[in-house]
Amino acid sequence: MDQDERLCHASSFGAAAVAYAEHRPDYAHAAVRWALEPAPGPRVLDLGAGTGKLTATLVALGAEVIAVEPDRAMLTELRRSLPAVRALPGSAEAIPLPDASVDAVLAGNAMHWFDMAVAGPEIARVLAPNGILAGLWNLMDDQVEWVAGLARVSGNAAIGPRDTPTSWRAETAGAHLPKTGAAARFGSPEQAEFPHGQRRTADSLVETIATRAGMLVMPEQEQQATLGRIRTFLASRPETARGEFMLPMLTGVLRVRQL
Repeated sequence: MDQDERLCHASSFGAAAVAYAEHRPDYAHAAVRWALEPAPGPRVLDLGAGTGKLTATLVALGAEVIAVEPDRAMLTELRRSLPAVRALPGSAEAIPLPDASVDAVLAGNAMHWFDMAVAGPEIARVLAPNGILAGLWNLMDDQVEWVAGLARVSGNAAIGPRDTPTSWRAETAGAHLPKTGAAARFGSPEQAEFPHGQRRTADSLVETIATRAGMLVMPEQEQQATLGRIRTFLASRPETARGEFMLPMLTGVLRVRQL
């Protein structure tokens, strides 16, 4: 994905902010605890916070959270759902916080959108000494047969390499590194996966998939054809054809320490 395409995808979510807030999953608590385990203190920045899915988990775990999000519509949803959280407009490349003001920076399904040549120094600036940067990704567990079938039917625009445990580690192992050859600001990555799940119906799973960036930027006719294939597949499977089911998931975490 080139820079223009990356920016197009990254800026696509605002148009679906309400649906994103309703349908996207939260994050496994064990994954967030592991991400924060080495942090030198409780102050956490949720960077690229979206509608607050990760923010809410951090609040539930007792962290001192500040949320930063560039999209106005997403930020509005976050403030509506979490009015007690300090939520600021800003981006990974321009963080509106003082130097050394947080102990950890977490990014839920967002780090792959950051321009780390610019964002890396900004994140390092706001981190306290020995601070932690962690990216979290919610993965559909394609080791389960029907989920693997769903991924095949959906295509990479809907369920891509970062979205399944088969390939997420390779896809995200360098997410903390600048792509320009600039000096890295963080040490060697650690990666781990944690069981997770989400109660869905066939209809709500289709709505969830429709909030993915690849779907949001897809031409309308192609988008409707893709969602139609997914509906047909879900209607054909005994696991998903009737009522609610548990979507098998994992939360994958990439964790690095500031150099």
